[in-house]
Amino acid sequence: MDREHVSLLILAGGQGRRMGGVDKGWLSLAGRPLIEHVLRRYQQQVNQVLISANRSLAAYRELGAEVVTDREEGYQGPLMGIWSGLCAASTPWVLVVPCDSPALPADLIPRMLSGIAGNDIAMAHDGERAHPVVALMRRCLAGDLGEALSDGERKVQRWYARHALCTVDFSDCPEAFANLNTPDDSAVLARRYDEEHR
Repeated sequence: MDREHVSLLILAGGQGRRMGGVDKGWLSLAGRPLIEHVLRRYQQQVNQVLISANRSLAAYRELGAEVVTDREEGYQGPLMGIWSGLCAASTPWVLVVPCDSPALPADLIPRMLSGIAGNDIAMAHDGERAHPVVALMRRCLAGDLGEALSDGERKVQRWYARHALCTVDFSDCPEAFANLNTPDDSAVLARRYDEEHR
């Protein structure tokens, strides 16, 4: 499996409630929006880039990626964004990442590809906990996910458990999975970014 078989789906469609309702993709880190940090890191490693978003649509489109809105209204959570992205993807595999984790490993994609083996879904694990929205999955799961959502399922890991699932070990770089949920998180990530780019 190589980059031609993989689409990148960046989840940026949440409400950002813990950050006062802001569109987190446009929060600034080191003078650049979070969404741009993720794009710069991975867009050359995949065949297609999709951004799951429900507002600031014109601004996201200006980044050159395909913007995918939730197929059902009401901010129904990351599973809805994942389903919408799977339905829009043009490749057999989709790598899901959140827009608010700008320091994810640069080699995330090859490690996920090599770690999935014969499974349907691979989920990143930092040695202490799993990261459900950093995951590689088969696009053909879209139909099953649509049915699960229709049945009321909204828990990412509970849906994953319906399929052949594995975790990929990133215990060598747990700090890379830090995400921005609060203003304090922003300060921590800014310090880490400065240290890495001195």
